Order: sequence, then C-alpha cells, then structure tokens
Amino acid sequence: MINIDRVDHLVLTVADVDRAAEFYERILGMRTVTFPGDRRAVSFGQQTIKLHAASELVEPTATHPVPGSANLCFVTEQPISEVQEHLRSNDVRIEEGPVGRTGTFGPITSLYLRDPDGNLIEVARYDEEAEATTSAE
Repeated sequence: MINIDRVDHLVLTVADVDRAAEFYERILGMRTVTFPGDRRAVSFGQQTIKLHAASELVEPTATHPVPGSANLCFVTEQPISEVQEHLRSNDVRIEEGPVGRTGTFGPITSLYLRDPDGNLIEVARYDEEAEATTSAE
C-alpha cells in the first residue's frame, strides 16, 4: 500500500496564463511564481497551483485537459462577510452563498464563484473558527 502524506501541487489548464495568474493574485491573494522555462503557478501557504495554457500543454498531462473543468475549495480564516465584500468590490459574481457545507474537518460556511476560465471556486471558513472568534470578542 502507498502512504500519501499531502498534496504537493495541482495543475489547472487555463486559456490564458496571465489572466488566470492575475485573478488568483488580485482576488484570492495568492502570489505568482515562475519556474524554469517560464512556467508559472500561483502559490499560497505551502500549496502551489501550476497554470498550464491549453494551447501549450506540458506532457504528461490529463487525458482531457480543458479550461473550466475544475472545482476547488480554499479555506480562509477571514470572516465570510469580509470575503463577500472583497468579491463584490472587485465585481466578482458570487454564484452561491454563504451556505453551510461540510469540509474535511467539519462544518464550513462557503461562497462560490468562478475564475476567468469558469472553474468553480469555493472559499470557505470553518464554523468553529467563526465561533472561536465570536467567543473571544
């Protein structure tokens, strides 16, 4: 049996690497990283999302790599109301939320939006973090 420790990186196939990097940087606060060969990614915490242009795929690749086929969930410690305001002030349409969902470690409150390629992006906050913040105030 293989014992997996963590995810090192994910790859998103995008129509335009510049546009995708700008969105993830400006809207979600990630930082753009450049790898040898001018390949780019966005990074946050200890995670990286490599951005591969659909017109210049890097082999090996997924069987059907197409922009807009991903569904990703990112966790924030910020109050969801602040995330919602940031999205609105940057003219990012909220598809759904705030709504209650279940994350890896329990109940979360989520907002759903789409990146420039149509990937579904969920920004979530664990409910116990919200309760701990409220209790401390």
